[in-house]
Amino acid sequence: MARDGTKVPVSLVYRKGTALDGKAPLLLYGYGSYGASGAPTFSSNRLSLLDRGVIYANAYIRGGGEMGEEWREQGRMMQKLNTFTDFIDCAEYLIKNQYTSTDRLVIQGGSAGGLLVGAVTNMRPDLFKAVVAQVPFVDVINTMLDASLPLTTSEYLEWGNPNEKPAFDYMMKYSPYDNVKAANYPSMLVQVSLNDSQVPYWEGSKLVAKLRTVKTDRNPLLLKTNMGAGHGGSSGRYDALRETAFTYSFMLWQMGVPVGAGTTPSAGR
Repeated sequence: MARDGTKVPVSLVYRKGTALDGKAPLLLYGYGSYGASGAPTFSSNRLSLLDRGVIYANAYIRGGGEMGEEWREQGRMMQKLNTFTDFIDCAEYLIKNQYTSTDRLVIQGGSAGGLLVGAVTNMRPDLFKAVVAQVPFVDVINTMLDASLPLTTSEYLEWGNPNEKPAFDYMMKYSPYDNVKAANYPSMLVQVSLNDSQVPYWEGSKLVAKLRTVKTDRNPLLLKTNMGAGHGGSSGRYDALRETAFTYSFMLWQMGVPVGAGTTPSAGR
């Protein structure tokens, strides 16, 4: 239940026998933009997390399209803050109902989902153990003021046009780069790609540089740049798997789960 009374769907998957006592590590994923629908799908990669006792949760927050066009309208332009508060409220629900705890909760988002995790981390840095932001759209004001970039003018319909003062003032409330403050932040892994034409590599890089200057904790803050990829990350089969393994290793490290832990496969094919 969101703070305004709206019911926000969350899908959960975990290994049979996982105790729901507040001690399980949990990965919370979100996107919530462009009216995109993120239906629950099978992921063979994700099994490596589930086998280690990790709960996986997907929050279908406003701004996405899972609940229809009105759901999208309630999470864009001058209502974009609903996207972020929905995600925070979902995280608090999962903690309150003992699916996990603050010290075992990792959040993940990519592209506009990177905007999501960047914004909620500024809003509630105390709520999460670690953050994975992949090709994150985090320098919202500067990017949306640069009409020479390929996506800027077409995305006024999603974020607003910051050349108009009401839109500028509203976007400034959540733009991750512009809201970094002197505070203790969770551990963070920021992944960017050199050849990304949708979210230029300098957005995540600038965010990391500013955080390193301003934040008051000593938690790990990692910037990983893929020098040969675009917006979707590594495209080769094995390169993509290595990239996923790196990301999962960071998550498990922060959750306190040994990377070598998990179930033992049975003999036979």
